[in-house]
Amino acid sequence: MQTLAHWDGGPGPWILLFPLIWAAVVVGAVTVLRRTVWRGRRGPWRATVDTGPSGDSPITMLGRRFAAGEIDEDEYWRRLSVLDEQFGRTGKGGAA
Repeated sequence: MQTLAHWDGGPGPWILLFPLIWAAVVVGAVTVLRRTVWRGRRGPWRATVDTGPSGDSPITMLGRRFAAGEIDEDEYWRRLSVLDEQFGRTGKGGAA
């Protein structure tokens, strides 16, 4: 009986295709998973760091007004403390 591993007394050079086929299957599976299931999820290897306010949040708008010189430092800190109380954000020296 002739099998694929013993064709004419020994394996032929085509036997090297099996590891390449398995590698292609694994790479294909990982690619499909990355493009569908894993998209948008955060794995344990990614840091879940809160980067702070983004977009047009009130705190960002306040910071822009202070940077543009529309309000002074006292006004900035007074309004920021009100926003911190309202949105539950704590500063560097604040308690959680």
